[in-house]
Amino acid sequence: MATINVSKKYTAKEKAYLPAILIGMKITMKRFVEGFFLGKHNTILYPEKKREYSDRFRGAHFISVDKNKTENCTACFLCETICPAECIHIVADEREDDQNPYGVAKEKKPASFDIDLLRCCFCGFCEEACPKDAIKLSTNYEMATYSREDAIVDLDHLKRDMNGRHEKVNK
Repeated sequence: MATINVSKKYTAKEKAYLPAILIGMKITMKRFVEGFFLGKHNTILYPEKKREYSDRFRGAHFISVDKNKTENCTACFLCETICPAECIHIVADEREDDQNPYGVAKEKKPASFDIDLLRCCFCGFCEEACPKDAIKLSTNYEMATYSREDAIVDLDHLKRDMNGRHEKVNK
C-alpha cells in the first residue's frame, strides 16, 4: 500500500505571508486608532488604575489582631506543619497574664513569625488549618521587592491594619 501525500502546494502570495501580515497590520492599526484617538483601552493602566479581585483571591498574608493590637495567633504550629512549601517559620513564647484582659485562653504567642513569600505558593492551607482564624490571605498582590531578604516578612509586617481582607488606606 502506497502513502498519499496530502500536503498543500503554496502559491507565491502565500509563501510571502503577505495576507497574514496585512491582516495583522489591520488589527494593529484598529487598536491604535481606538486607543489613541477614541480613548478605548484594552489593557488596564496599572499604576493609575488597579484591578479589583474577589474576596476569594489569595494574596499577601496578614495576622488578625484584636482591639488591643494583640495577635490572635497562639503559636500552635498548624500552619507551619501543613504548609507544602515550608515557607512559614514560628518560634513560640509564653504570653504574659496582663496581655489577656478579656479572659481568653491564649497561653502562647509567637516570638517570631516569618513567611518567605518567594517560597509560598499561596495555596491557602495555612488559612484553613488555623484554629483561631489568625493567619489570613489578603487581596494585596503587590509584593515586589528589590532583594530576597525583603521578601521574608516578619511578625511586625504581618500585624497590619486590615479591613476584612483589604488593607486599610491611611490618608
